[in-house]
Amino acid sequence: MKKYLMVAAGALAMASAFTVETKAQDVDTIAILTPEEGTDYGWNQQGIDSAKAAADAAGVELIVAQGLGYGDVRPTLRELSEEGADLMIAHASGYNTAAAEIAEETGVPVAIVDDPSATKEGLIGDYTLSGHEGAYLAGVLAAKQSRSKTVGIVVSGEPPAWNAQSAAFAQGVKATAPEAKVIYAVIGPAAYSDAAGGKRVTESVIAAGADVIFGQGNGSSFGMLQAVETTKAADGGKVLFIDVIGDKTSIDKGYLLSSVVWDMTPVFEEMIADLKAGDYGTKNYSIGVADGSVHLLKTPQVDDEAWEAVEAVKADIASGKVKVEPVWEASEVRSLVSVQ
Repeated sequence: MKKYLMVAAGALAMASAFTVETKAQDVDTIAILTPEEGTDYGWNQQGIDSAKAAADAAGVELIVAQGLGYGDVRPTLRELSEEGADLMIAHASGYNTAAAEIAEETGVPVAIVDDPSATKEGLIGDYTLSGHEGAYLAGVLAAKQSRSKTVGIVVSGEPPAWNAQSAAFAQGVKATAPEAKVIYAVIGPAAYSDAAGGKRVTESVIAAGADVIFGQGNGSSFGMLQAVETTKAADGGKVLFIDVIGDKTSIDKGYLLSSVVWDMTPVFEEMIADLKAGDYGTKNYSIGVADGSVHLLKTPQVDDEAWEAVEAVKADIASGKVKVEPVWEASEVRSLVSVQ
């Protein structure tokens, strides 16, 4: 198990239950499985960092299995269950089928993403997370800072989480600047790590007039960022980039406008608490603006007046005055934008 990393100190507890009953249980060890390394400033890194924080807060061990790719993870899940994991967080939608099967086989609870209907009491929990409220705020910011009133959305696929953010971003743009145009482009059906594709598609969106890009891509986002760094807007000025999930300020060269940051720590903490209380698998987990698990990053590129507008809308979302409903289907997203 070359990719595994024991994060907390202490002995592993062996999982001994192979039949599932909904009852309180001791939680000594949790594990997280990620398709890419935890250095992407995005989905994988935020997941691992949040799992570490949740494990530390709960006083449990954490096993990190990272860089596993998008293939069959059943052998890895079996090994983790044998090593004593009391909860296995399958941190990729492509792991859902395998995780559910191994949970049934071993009796070890799993957490999956993007499949709320698959929850099973005591065994399978779902965290279909969406930063759609934060994406709406990003749309407000983009509309305020766009010189051309043309902004772009570039996505590495159309999973439910990306769809919800894309729709909310477009809604935020239109609510702020009804005359604005939102161009939408997809790199590929599952091009999450396609940096070259991210660069190529982002360049085409900039060529169509966009001077602010909202990018959702995991590894492909590095290509998106490279495109905005090397491509001028139609007016000869700078193109700005809004990222998702993580914080790339440490590698920014002055083109990062913001990011819709996801903090999954409260989600994983709640999972551990529910396992201990015997409530696991009875609900879905989410993140949002009200508790700070979703927030918008402010960089030096953000105009103060634009940020004031964002903060005002943020307060309205937190209070319930403005409601941003998630849109999960790609077809609905496409009805809100200009598809390229």
